Amino acid sequence: MDQKEFTDSALRQMRTDIAQEQKRGIHIISASVIIWALILLIHASSLPVLQKNLYTFCCSAPLIPLAYLISRRLGIDFQGKSNPLTGLGMLFTLNQILYILIAMWIYAAVPDKMLMVYAMIFGAHLLPYGWLYCSKVYYVFSLIVTVSVFVLGLNCPSSAVAAFMFVNEIIFSCCLAVENKTAQKD
Repeated sequence: MDQKEFTDSALRQMRTDIAQEQKRGIHIISASVIIWALILLIHASSLPVLQKNLYTFCCSAPLIPLAYLISRRLGIDFQGKSNPLTGLGMLFTLNQILYILIAMWIYAAVPDKMLMVYAMIFGAHLLPYGWLYCSKVYYVFSLIVTVSVFVLGLNCPSSAVAAFMFVNEIIFSCCLAVENKTAQKD
């Protein structure tokens, strides 16, 4: 086995390990179901749009504590420090924070479209997790979310976007659970 084959094999094994150890991030996606439920409640209300948008940003704050609690319940090592690729997963997440600046600009410039942009950023950030977790589910949902939210956001009120995201995250969580079970059998 030459050096390249060894490196490719080691990388494949680290990806397989992190997918199994982190259960493909199901704890984070499950926590996002709760976040999107809160966002749906906000956008279904009669609050002024700027207030809805501000509360939407606030809804993201409990994501990590919720994900931590869910990870404990599911027996997932939340930090996953044993795998060198964990840092890469964190980088994928932190990258999303940079894009949130776009949503913050939209907040003031085109407030009626802020939730659309926010949800598109969420959807697009899922794409690299498809590679990290060897997961077709992440690839598919990244595309479904980004394209669907764009179409919905252009043609429907923000409450429709929030409702779509809430239902989508439930289905996404279920698909990840199935993908995890299928991978355990292999």
